[in-house]
Amino acid sequence: MDYKILSFSNFQILSFSNLIMKFYWIKTNVLIKKIFPKYIWDIPTSGNKIYLTFDDGPTPEITEWVLAELKKYNAKATFFCIGNNIEKYPEIFEKVINESHSIGNHTFNHLNGWKTATKEYIENSMQMEDGSRKKAEERWQTADGRWQTADCRLQTENCKLKTANWQLFRPPYGKITASQSKKLRQLGYKIVMWDVLSADFDTSISKEICLNNVIKYTKSGSIVVFHDSVKAFPNLEYTLPKALKYWTEKGFAFEKLD
Repeated sequence: MDYKILSFSNFQILSFSNLIMKFYWIKTNVLIKKIFPKYIWDIPTSGNKIYLTFDDGPTPEITEWVLAELKKYNAKATFFCIGNNIEKYPEIFEKVINESHSIGNHTFNHLNGWKTATKEYIENSMQMEDGSRKKAEERWQTADGRWQTADCRLQTENCKLKTANWQLFRPPYGKITASQSKKLRQLGYKIVMWDVLSADFDTSISKEICLNNVIKYTKSGSIVVFHDSVKAFPNLEYTLPKALKYWTEKGFAFEKLD
């Protein structure tokens, strides 16, 4: 099938010869942010701070590679994890936590909210949280019954593990209905979207375009999306080191979402 990439300002269109088309914003349009003000799109800041986020992990080798690259620049990030991957790779999940990054909920099975009933969507999201908490409890409890991790504290009066960072939620594909969003916010979640999409997941674009996406549109306060997944890795492997180097030379620091 013949296709070509059409770039217009801050969004890209993938155009096929049979006229089937898809497009996505690289830089989230300001109108979208105004229409959905209850979602977090960026973090207003007076300092030179960038908020890097990674979706779909933990993934063997790839997530660990990301952690190594971040460590080179003393960078902290937020990982929106899939519950099923946490169950399969708890040791990688633990490593993300131990290196003081934040964790967000990305559902248990990477559900598309627009194609999923609200009840199922909420239950699946809670399955991710409950499963990841259980894994954390199993691996972090020491002989004296105390919890040893920077981001988790034991509430001694009822022995309940509190992890504020797990109150961050990003809907897979950025697709979530009004009822799903309302219910999650009632449960205490903050819905985190993004200001800049790297499009590393798009196998039809070149790695150079991926790098240009983040270099051109990221500014202080931007929430930037990458993916620590097998599909995205060819673009991510090229883009992330170069972007970290570029931003560092421009005086930016990298912080996690809290």
